[in-house]
Amino acid sequence: MVFQKVHRVHQDAEPGLPAVAPSPRAGADAGARAEPETRTDPGPRLDGVRLVMINWRDPWQSAAGGAEEYAWRISRHLAERGAIVTFLTSREPHQARVETRDGVVIRRMGGRFTVYPRVMAWLTLWRREYQLAFDCMNGVPFLSRLVLRRRTRVVSVVHHVHDLQFDAYFSPPMAWLGRFIESSVASRVYRGCTTVTVSESSRRAMRDRLGWRAPIEIVHNGGLPGLSQTLGDASEPSARTPFPAVVSLGRLVVQKRVSQVADLARQLRDDHPGLRVHIIGRGPEGAPLAERTERDGTGDRVVLHGFLPEEDKNGVLASCHLHVTASEFEGWGLTVIEAARLGVPTVAYDVDGLRDSVRDGETGWLVRDGENLADVVARALKELSDPRRAREVRRACRAWASRFTWEASGARMTRLVARELGLPGGTVPDTPDAPCAPEAPGTAGVPDTEPGRKATR
Repeated sequence: MVFQKVHRVHQDAEPGLPAVAPSPRAGADAGARAEPETRTDPGPRLDGVRLVMINWRDPWQSAAGGAEEYAWRISRHLAERGAIVTFLTSREPHQARVETRDGVVIRRMGGRFTVYPRVMAWLTLWRREYQLAFDCMNGVPFLSRLVLRRRTRVVSVVHHVHDLQFDAYFSPPMAWLGRFIESSVASRVYRGCTTVTVSESSRRAMRDRLGWRAPIEIVHNGGLPGLSQTLGDASEPSARTPFPAVVSLGRLVVQKRVSQVADLARQLRDDHPGLRVHIIGRGPEGAPLAERTERDGTGDRVVLHGFLPEEDKNGVLASCHLHVTASEFEGWGLTVIEAARLGVPTVAYDVDGLRDSVRDGETGWLVRDGENLADVVARALKELSDPRRAREVRRACRAWASRFTWEASGARMTRLVARELGLPGGTVPDTPDAPCAPEAPGTAGVPDTEPGRKATR
């Protein structure tokens, strides 16, 4: 059985995703001379290994976020190491059912909810084609372990626990069902599978709130090294706005609570009359947010940019003094590292994921229980008004962000794949490129050695 040949789509820069920097450079404080980074070992070769990445959405869908970028970046790295990768996901009406980007075959089927049975049916039909599957659980698992062969390795990918998210989107009975599936059902189905998450606090939450007992590895979100150098003078302190400016970056969805960031323009008006709040992103909360700013009379101080091309987005981000996220839960906080790479610190709530990506007092400030977001933002702006303190924070932000690259994350996942399949180079060492050591070793998988089997594109 072979895959049908599909049309290849060539793109120099993928829409909605940052282009890969051709020459990564280490982060440095403004005005300092940047030195070239040592290139990360990309990991062992995976020539001919057949993998499937199962994710709820792809990065080009309207509601795509950090989880989609993570799945895509990892898929692309694995393909570069020689693996034959299929990206299995849902489909929006305007999207092709099958296409190839950067050597990865994308197969789309089903909608927001129907994608789950469609994927299970498709995997049942093609179950003999894959040696390893990444089952990305966005609250609800795809249950691929139930339909794939026993010899096929399954790696569960969980960015964060979704219990609060179920409450935000569904009625109490449906929210209860979602929590039951995420905890009791998923933890049992994947109990013999290695699990990957993106932060230590997510790992703890899985243990404490889901009763997860499978081995859990940490493979962080990455980023693009050398971003400040590609912007040139735009990331210099002198290029920032003369009055305080804060920015919120990310999807405009309920759990991000972006309205709290927009409210800063009203709450801090007396102490910072010139404060500007920039909101970058799109989503279902965009229209209600626009109505709210008009109703509050803050339309002249809150700028709703919507979706911006990568260069424009980074330009706005670099021109601001402070990045603020009011999200009530995250797996990690990809936007935090994006901002830090440009020397912009973050104020965030002390919740899972964000307490890992924000180093309180060094690369940002955490809003603890009993504190108010506006008060912490005001304190942060006061500290940053001191040029010496601002320099110190910028330096810490860039140093911290330089530890996280997609190349390093991809290499770590490549070693995990090799280990699962019992291939050479299959280790996940605790190195500077992989800040968190594996919690426990997984069981090495059995490589698929069926002679003469080949998947064509």
